[in-house]
Amino acid sequence: MSYSIAIDGPAGAGKSTIAKKIAKQLGCIYVDTGAMYRAMALHILRKGISPDDGTAISRACEDADITLRYEKGDQVVLLNGENVNGLIRTEEVGNMASASSVNGDVRKKMVSLQQRLSETADVIMDGRDIGTCVLPHADVKVYLTADSKVRAKRRYDELKQKGSECDLYKIEQDIMDRDERDMNREISPLRQAEDAVLLDSSDLTVDEVVEKIIGLVKR
Repeated sequence: MSYSIAIDGPAGAGKSTIAKKIAKQLGCIYVDTGAMYRAMALHILRKGISPDDGTAISRACEDADITLRYEKGDQVVLLNGENVNGLIRTEEVGNMASASSVNGDVRKKMVSLQQRLSETADVIMDGRDIGTCVLPHADVKVYLTADSKVRAKRRYDELKQKGSECDLYKIEQDIMDRDERDMNREISPLRQAEDAVLLDSSDLTVDEVVEKIIGLVKR
């Protein structure tokens, strides 16, 4: 019988980094739901659609084929057969993902794919509504958060390391704006599931967070 771990939380809390490490340690499959939504956002951006045009976004998602596969142990996100791993981590794509993910047709398509994955394998998923909507019966649920300044600095350091020019103040503003949208959207808003464990990573290292969550799984 398969088991599932759900990690929810705001942008920049370290969900993806931590989920990947846990997946490797436990030998389960990491499903990067955020990457799936980012791939959809890239698809929408390529069509020149405005984030405010819900009708066009609904139409666009019909011809977007988004799948995940593993190559040499690494997850690859495919958009209509194209590996888009290197294209979906920009701020522009992130902001479009936050805006387009409120669309009911986009969410319906993604949730269906994510739930099918969880029925066939041991999985760990991270996102905004995994414990509340996608995997409401997950064996372990964690709500991972951190102070917005800490999250902005992490993102700033990550972008700098990649050689990108960025502004710390603007990154924090973007993060706070995204929090506001995610928490107040009509469909599947970001919130802590009633049975989720709250974990603040502001003063913890990645390995300390991983250790705490694996402790919950073993319990």
